[in-house]
Amino acid sequence: MADGSAGQREWRVTGMDCGACAAKVRGAVERLPGVEDVDVALMAERLRLTLDETQTSPERIEVAVRGVGFGIAPKGARPERPKGGFVLPDGAFPDAVEAVEIDSELEEITGPADGAPTSWLKTSKGRLVLGTGALLAAAWVSRLVLPAEIAHWAFVLATLVGIVPVAQRAFAMTRSGMPFTIEMLMSIAAVGALAIGEPEEAALVVFLFAVGELLEGVSAGKARDSIRALSKLVPKTARLEVGGKTREIAVERLQLGQVVQVRPGDRVPCDGEVIDGTSSVDESPVTGESVPSLKEPGAEVFAGSINTEALLRVRVLRSAEDNTIARIVRLVEEAESARAPTERFIDRFSRVYMPAVVGVAVLVAIFPPLAFGLAWGEWVYRALALLLIGCPCALVISVPASITSALSTGARNGLLMKGGAVIEAAARTTHVAFDKTGTLTHGRPRVTDVSALIGSDDDLMALAAGVESGASHPLGQAIYAEAERRGVGAATATGGRALPGKGAEASIDGLTVSVGSPRLANERGALTDDLRTRVAALEAEGKTVVIVLCNDVPQGLIALRDEPRDDAANAIAQLRGLGISSVMLTGDNPRTARAIAEGLGIEHRAELMPEDKVTAIQDMTTDARVMMVGDGINDAPALAAAHVGVAMGSGTDVALETADAAILRNRVTDVASKVRLARATMSNIRQNIAIALGLKAVFLVTTVLGITGLWIAVLADTGATVLVTMNAFRLLFFRPSGTSDPTGRAIRPPRNIASIPKPLRAERRQ
Repeated sequence: MADGSAGQREWRVTGMDCGACAAKVRGAVERLPGVEDVDVALMAERLRLTLDETQTSPERIEVAVRGVGFGIAPKGARPERPKGGFVLPDGAFPDAVEAVEIDSELEEITGPADGAPTSWLKTSKGRLVLGTGALLAAAWVSRLVLPAEIAHWAFVLATLVGIVPVAQRAFAMTRSGMPFTIEMLMSIAAVGALAIGEPEEAALVVFLFAVGELLEGVSAGKARDSIRALSKLVPKTARLEVGGKTREIAVERLQLGQVVQVRPGDRVPCDGEVIDGTSSVDESPVTGESVPSLKEPGAEVFAGSINTEALLRVRVLRSAEDNTIARIVRLVEEAESARAPTERFIDRFSRVYMPAVVGVAVLVAIFPPLAFGLAWGEWVYRALALLLIGCPCALVISVPASITSALSTGARNGLLMKGGAVIEAAARTTHVAFDKTGTLTHGRPRVTDVSALIGSDDDLMALAAGVESGASHPLGQAIYAEAERRGVGAATATGGRALPGKGAEASIDGLTVSVGSPRLANERGALTDDLRTRVAALEAEGKTVVIVLCNDVPQGLIALRDEPRDDAANAIAQLRGLGISSVMLTGDNPRTARAIAEGLGIEHRAELMPEDKVTAIQDMTTDARVMMVGDGINDAPALAAAHVGVAMGSGTDVALETADAAILRNRVTDVASKVRLARATMSNIRQNIAIALGLKAVFLVTTVLGITGLWIAVLADTGATVLVTMNAFRLLFFRPSGTSDPTGRAIRPPRNIASIPKPLRAERRQ
């Protein structure tokens, strides 16, 4: 691909019900020339790969996928189901093979083109279940009223009708280099049962397999629906202001900078900024926060939130495909690619396991008759049953089913995690490191003390506000806001620059004015004994002190305080209850850090520069599993250094693309909730693996001993898959915050899977 003709292509693939289906799609395309970096996402129904079109055309990719029985179309187009028979690359299939309509799951997931809902009864899998079931019932009736010979052929007919489409899929996958599939095992078992004179059992096996396929399809659709429910929160139309009038247009047509009206009771159609109006907005669909947030001009609103009181005029800040909910959905879907280590191990294991099961079945079929002269029919029968019970479907789906359910539950509760690898790492967390400002505290300090050494307090504030004009740091913004509150105009400053970890400085009337920490004053020789005493007294009260210098001469002190969040102490206590140690990492002074830390019951490390936080995290990770929680912007290096980086508060916007995980609510207790969800998920995965392997172990033994037969084997395999899937779905109703809030009030379970659970406690956005 060195010629530069390679590029990334993406398709939507329908009809995938489990991890084995995704593996079939992957196997169908990854062996084609010019194809690299194949990524198949089951729940997102996505195929993404790097393609050199000089070697393989996009159309050939689509033919290969349809050839193994799945619907496919370029991203954004409506997928087509295979028509007119299977056609593999290079004419691999003879023309004589008849068409078999493979259910692409398209209609039961998205509905037909007119938008009307489609029942599973109208899907090809549903029709196959009804057809094979009717034929099986007719065969049983014929056995009661007709001669045995006719009843025999009735069961043969029921078997052939059900097994032909399965055998065609098996053949297609074999020609694509995937001989060891459940379709091949089922075909061998059914044909073998007919060959040894067991048509009744063969027909029953085919019917049970069809039922299992249908259940897997319905289950996969339900899991996808729980994720897609998020995108349905955004309205389809918006009231756009044009020339003093309003008209409704599709949300997708909104452009940046346009103004829309949001009436009371309407959902906000876009991410935007309020330019006129004051109203409370229910943001629970996005953040899970149940208490409406007051929105005034200048405040930001999220698409999907609900205006509750008065008319708002909102300027569009993000396009429809880039709004908060769209990015959440995209994050959840992309998270499938970050597979957990456990899932990768099981995938590798199943590749060896399937051929091993086939080999054991062959030995069971031929060794006892050849070595001990036992009956061939009996042992071939046992070998066929062994093939069915050995199918790894339940094992393969055990991890992705749990991961998908956890991602969906997390998204509904404002807890985002980028895939199984992050969930597994979060579950193993032993230490949590918190940034202070904006994480454990509100992140909006306010000025508490102003003490001028030269001139008046207003003169001091004018100098400080001039330096901090346009500042992005919370302390600088607080100083500027305090000057405005006092009616003091900011001095005209030029050449402003930040002093990382120390403060800021600018030129005012030809003089260099600095606003910085006592450390900066000390470095410049301006920290006198009297000044040091004053600073110590203020810091002992948990306040942050900045010193204003003019040409390195102290002009005065400004003290600020950032109060801890209401739930911060409770969050630390919850983590302690989970056996997790917590530490606060801050660039603030030791006295202020100690005052905050003692109130929260947390260890602390103070006066840390950004690189010092990275070093502290690296030191912790040598013998602990560390989660770092910060704002996702200034703490980006520390977030990257931890095993799991979690962004919350002001950094959530950036975190959706950069961090391992994100918390959409400004709630520290959600850190403990994230750990609970991760641990519950890993526990669920272990249960699933135990179910899958346990049932197989039992029935492998009973099958070899002749206790259980073909129909029990396929029922056990289907049953294991259904049990594993249903167990994973329990996570959709898991409440990461627990069963009651800190005051003891019970939290009601969600009304349905797509509903937003009530949070633990209400906290108005700060």
